[in-house]
Amino acid sequence: MRSVLRALAALALTVPLAAVLSPPAAQAVGPNILPVTVTNSTGRGDAVYLYVIGKQLSSGRLGYVNRAGAFTAWTGGQIPPSPAPDVSIPGAGNGGSTTINFPRGFSGRVYFSLGEKLKFFLTPDGFVQPAPWAAGDANRDILFDWSEFTYNDDGLWLNSSQVDMFAIPHAVTVTNGAGATKRTGDLVANGRTNVINTIRGTSGWAGTVYTRSDGTVLRVLSPGKAAGAGLLSSTYLDSYISSAWNAYTGKNLTVVPFADQPNTRYTGRTSGNVMRFTNSSGAQVASFNRPSSASVWGCDGDLPAPNDQVVGPISRTLCAALNRGTLGTIDTQPSTNAGQFYQNNPTNVYAKTIHANMTDGKAYAFAFDDVANFESLVNDGDPRSAGIILSPFSGGGGGGGGTTPSGAVSVISSLNNKCIDVPSSNFVDGARLQMWGCNGTNAQKWTFTGGALVSPSGKCMDVASGSTANGAAIQLWTCNGTGAQQFVLSGAGDLVNPQANRCVDIVDVNPNDGAKLQLWDCAGSANQKWRKG
Repeated sequence: MRSVLRALAALALTVPLAAVLSPPAAQAVGPNILPVTVTNSTGRGDAVYLYVIGKQLSSGRLGYVNRAGAFTAWTGGQIPPSPAPDVSIPGAGNGGSTTINFPRGFSGRVYFSLGEKLKFFLTPDGFVQPAPWAAGDANRDILFDWSEFTYNDDGLWLNSSQVDMFAIPHAVTVTNGAGATKRTGDLVANGRTNVINTIRGTSGWAGTVYTRSDGTVLRVLSPGKAAGAGLLSSTYLDSYISSAWNAYTGKNLTVVPFADQPNTRYTGRTSGNVMRFTNSSGAQVASFNRPSSASVWGCDGDLPAPNDQVVGPISRTLCAALNRGTLGTIDTQPSTNAGQFYQNNPTNVYAKTIHANMTDGKAYAFAFDDVANFESLVNDGDPRSAGIILSPFSGGGGGGGGTTPSGAVSVISSLNNKCIDVPSSNFVDGARLQMWGCNGTNAQKWTFTGGALVSPSGKCMDVASGSTANGAAIQLWTCNGTGAQQFVLSGAGDLVNPQANRCVDIVDVNPNDGAKLQLWDCAGSANQKWRKG
């Protein structure tokens, strides 16, 4: 998400990287005007205002799109910036929906504000966007957020974005010519509250949560924006960065930036503060100074990422690894195992918390969260319609995570007081269950019913392949009523699979987050003892 539509340098529109890197199309697909339904499921009574603002790709002009999908270029800007005309589109009240339209060949943002219209400004050659992390910004006390999109001859890219802040939870969808719909961005039940409370309750992070005078929590700022405003330590991540960087003075880092090109590899080694990368022929192709916390938060500065095929991909991979805390311990990047993310201390609490509260585990919590496809993005080369769903502020939940059923409980280990967890809230068949610090999300909720443990997604705890052997993996799977999905929690705290007459066991008595579960002979040990919570 680093391609910039030129406006004011510090306040430019960003567009999805996928739009820049997409292959040329053989012919145009999708309608010239794409209908996009904005659904209000917030549960709030505020008036809603919508804005479609961005860049016409054919001309490079900045402007806005009206409800019918017609583009108009901005005119009349001044120095100092002058107010832009009101181009808001009325949105529906709670429970209703409004259809707006994207013209093909346009890239930008859909802003949505609740209760008050946004204030935009123009310069002679640019457009000043809201920057509520700045104390004097005209929109600081307005509840608003945005989705980002590109719609061109290669299709639609639409994502929910938390790169700058987390404010109004929203999901995005696209439906193609075959009628198939993709959806992402749904929070678990009470996810907004979970995010706010977790971040506010973490030492050093409370200042990143901004509350209006009437008590409304308007947003949580991303660490880069918060640190820039003096609300988070500017050196917060420095100790981890130094440790991770120095790890490669004595060993190699391998970067494989393209999943479809496994033989394209670069080798990194650190000397002093500089990490240098060579290609397979031994020629140096890139070098990076040890980055500051600000460079990691923003994926810029000491981690420049040009839109090329070498330096940019290496830089993006490095930045993702530093944000996720895997650099220094996982020596082939990018890492694709979400269970290994955010294990470092200090860590990116903002990204960790947002991902943990998404039903599919996907979010755009930093600039290159799309590395290894962990971003909340929908894309289709043959779009026929799209949607933005403004999600419930409390209760609710959506997508694969479902809502928390009455009677759902956590299952807690006596070894470490951690909870059985679906990694990254990704409720897919085959997700290997793990241990994680209890956080109250749907990823850690289970309903004991009919001898099965059912997650809020409607899927069951399952023994992989119906195995009865020691070491069989414990996973999530569509409920099917077989013996592989029968578990009994005894009065002694054993969680037994009667088909195998073996216990659910924490592999290798591992007390850490991310420890996997398996079947094993019941031994009465702490790594086999469980209780409801």
